[in-house]
Amino acid sequence: MPLMKITDLTKNFGGLAAVSNVSLDIDQGDLVGLIGPNGAGKTTFFNLLTGVYVPSQGTVELQVDGKMQKLNGKHPDVISGLGLARTFQNIRLFADLTVLENVLIAMHREQGPSLFHALLRTQNHYQQEAKLKAEALDLLRIFNLDQLCQEKAKNLAYGQQRRLEIVRALALHPKILFLDEPAAGMNPNETAELTQLIAQIQADFDLTVVLIEHDMSLVMDICQKIFVLEYGRLIAQGGPKEIQANPQVIRAYLGGDGD
Repeated sequence: MPLMKITDLTKNFGGLAAVSNVSLDIDQGDLVGLIGPNGAGKTTFFNLLTGVYVPSQGTVELQVDGKMQKLNGKHPDVISGLGLARTFQNIRLFADLTVLENVLIAMHREQGPSLFHALLRTQNHYQQEAKLKAEALDLLRIFNLDQLCQEKAKNLAYGQQRRLEIVRALALHPKILFLDEPAAGMNPNETAELTQLIAQIQADFDLTVVLIEHDMSLVMDICQKIFVLEYGRLIAQGGPKEIQANPQVIRAYLGGDGD
């Protein structure tokens, strides 16, 4: 049984099919790359899986407690609670909150103290707050952001903001982590560090990771399985070597005539 099953997924905007009849499985522990030229429908596909968009047709199912549960029509909040977390192509941090506060907000959504304990400021409240803060700092330390925990998010360098988004997503304790162009705007050194970090967190947290990325060195270095979209359709899937040798991919994405 796959962790996530996508069947004939389609999203129409007027007369345009941004995603068309895509079917694929994502297994537990996969580190998956989703690639394709600009306008291929990659972010739309992510939005369908995470509840931002409702499919025009087809189904998205997630394995929950050993059974496949349909996600179609569920609010992103509900889907997040079932174990899906994501970052966005455009950074969406709370700019005027500190680095630590950005992470704690996600943690409070998942496991914060009850309203009763929070209002009465009980010992339980303070113990839980201390536990969450320690966990948040542990996550920030993995991404070398712990020393910046009291800095406002808007004051971080661009690459640091990208890493903070991933930390905040991890704070939700997801089964599947969706990363939408995590290396966008990063310099080669930052991209190399991020490549190692993604592989590390996937292994250390026993995560399934699905990423959209235009940096082919990152995708080919760490992804075990790659799906390729073109004009909203799935044109290829397989390991890095298979994808690099696939004539349709060469023609559609990598350039050349595919011969």
